[in-house]
Amino acid sequence: MRYFLDTEFNGFGGELISIALVPADEGIAPFYEAIACPKPTLWVAMNVIPALQTKPLSHTEVANRFAAYLLDDPEPLLVADWPEDIAHAARLLVTGPGQMKPIRGIRFELVDPSLLGFGESAAPHNAHQDAVALRLKVLDHERRTGM
Repeated sequence: MRYFLDTEFNGFGGELISIALVPADEGIAPFYEAIACPKPTLWVAMNVIPALQTKPLSHTEVANRFAAYLLDDPEPLLVADWPEDIAHAARLLVTGPGQMKPIRGIRFELVDPSLLGFGESAAPHNAHQDAVALRLKVLDHERRTGM
């Protein structure tokens, strides 16, 4: 299954704050969770934290839920429009030195946002709404270009 991925994080190179996976199939429930951010940057405190719309959990709990969400999918493909989204999703699967969550196989695809055109998120800086907007942009681009 193809999922559209978005994350929010605490400034450039900062820790993960929220992550969303929105399936290509609208009939499947999305994944959206947030992680507590005790020391947000000023910009994050003003723009991301108010947009979360979900109760933050521990990093471990979000990692467990993320892995459980993907566990039954034999070929998950996570599509993102920013490299840090992919990095945060991959890091969420790491449980310790040489250890990771039991995901059978996972692929990542980085799309060029400049090729997709512009589309506004219903709630900017909310990972779930940004992932929904990414899904709409990618699927629309595929329809327009015959891909």
